Parts: sequence; structure tokens; C-alpha cells
Amino acid sequence: MIKVVKNIIDMQKISLEHKLKGDKIAVVPTMGFLHEGHLSLIRKAREFTESVVTTLFVNPSQFGPNEDYNRYPRNFERDLDLCNQAGSKYLFNPEVLDMYPKGFNTSIKISGVTDKFEGEFRPGHFDGVATVVAKLFNSTLPDYAVFGQKDYQQTLLIKKLTKDLNFPIEIVIAPTIREIDGLAMSSRNTYLDIEIRKKAGVLFYALNEARKIISEGETNRLRINTSLHKALRTIPEIKIDYAASALADTLDEPESFFPGDSVVILIAAYLGKTRLIDNEIVKIPYKLNEENFIIT
Repeated sequence: MIKVVKNIIDMQKISLEHKLKGDKIAVVPTMGFLHEGHLSLIRKAREFTESVVTTLFVNPSQFGPNEDYNRYPRNFERDLDLCNQAGSKYLFNPEVLDMYPKGFNTSIKISGVTDKFEGEFRPGHFDGVATVVAKLFNSTLPDYAVFGQKDYQQTLLIKKLTKDLNFPIEIVIAPTIREIDGLAMSSRNTYLDIEIRKKAGVLFYALNEARKIISEGETNRLRINTSLHKALRTIPEIKIDYAASALADTLDEPESFFPGDSVVILIAAYLGKTRLIDNEIVKIPYKLNEENFIIT
């Protein structure tokens, strides 16, 4: 049966007791209102250890002043039940004042991978993510931390945070879980009304269009980006923040990609009042001559 832990010191004690017994600990950070995507992360964590800690904390420091912190969906009892079913051993659910007590003035800023895309459109967002993830790591003391690929730029930030601050944690990135029409599962999908929801599969359609032209030999970054925008704009209501391709490891944006490059295709767009993000990682194929030898 899952155990709810509210206090940071209590969580640390539990983790230390496991470590003294030689147990490994895996953490799955979430903001709650869980769906199959979150549950797949818990099940992934169970591949490493039975001592899985799911965190449930809607982090105010990663929301901008005009964003949806107050209306972000919450349902604690439902989340608790789903965590239990997925095999989480602990649900760590601290209060905001415990995570950010009076006088808290510390913030972690990571440059480079956060400078563009989400960093441009959501100023301060990644500082809030980096700070809360560091606090969650220090609270749960994990050996493994499991995150979803859907928040791709965030995964780069977390890898950088872990490396730069010497956290002894293995970061595991699990695949995006999708609805039948390809829409990436997200707690914010509940904001979509029926008519807009019918059109939300356009993000997955655009990703597939870009993947298709890359598989056919397109390497020019701007032409790949143009295909993304063209596909997205088949839905007149869409408002695009960005739809772009970049090198997957660095988010650099060269004029053209080279055979063997891993490229991430990134989309952030509004449908109605709901902001959706998605991504795919694509390998630039090697060209073959008539004898099926690689041409470099």
C-alpha cells in the first residue's frame, strides 16, 4: 500500500533508511492530475527498483504571472489511487510553504539549453524548474529519476543540472505516451473543449510531415521548419509560438543537418486558450549509392 509523505525531513529519513538497507530509490517528479503518461514513468521506475517515490507538487515558481497556476487541474485522491495502482511505494506531497518557506531567496539558473524556445516564450520558467527539481532531488535522495520526453527541453536542463551540480543520480528519459490521434498526453489536455480537441492531432501530423521529408533526404533546417508551419496552419485557429528543428543534444540550429545527426523537432502552439507542446527525435539518414554503400 502506498504511503503519503508530506514533510521533507520525513521523506529524507525514509530514503536514508532504504539506502542503509542497500535499496535503490527512483523518483518520478509530477505536478499531479496523473494520466497514462505519468503512470508509464512510474512503471519505468519500477524496472530499476521497488522503492519508487512519486512526487506531487504543483510548483508555483515555474508558472509565469499570466499562466495557469491557480487553475491547473488537481485531484489528490485520484492521483493517490493511480500511483498506488502503478506501483509507487511513496507519494511525496509537500506544501508550498515547506518547499518555499518564508525568506526563501535561492534560484538556480542554467544557461545554454534554456536560452531559446520555451526559455524565450516562458521567461523564468526554467529557473523555477531547475530550482524545484534540485529541491525534490535533495528531498527524495534518489539513485534514478525518470522524466518524459514530451518536455524535451526540460530533459536537457535536468541532465545539465544533474551533471553540473554533481547529483549522483541516473536520469532516465521515457518515451512520450500518445492518444489515439497522436496527441501527446498532458494534464492540460483537459482544458480543450470538444471541437478544439478534434483538431489537436495537428501537432502530431506536423511532426510526421517533418519526419517524412527528412526520411526522403531533406537536410535544410529552414525547409524542415517550413513544412512544420505549413502542416500546423491547416488548422486556422492555431497560434504558433515556435515550430522548429535543432540538433537534439545542444539545440543548435545550423543551416543544414548532416547524415547521422540526431535532430529534435519541437512545437509549441495554442489551440484556443490551451498551450500544447510536442516533439520528435529524428535521425538524418545516410545516403546510399547504387551499390548500397554509404556516401559521406
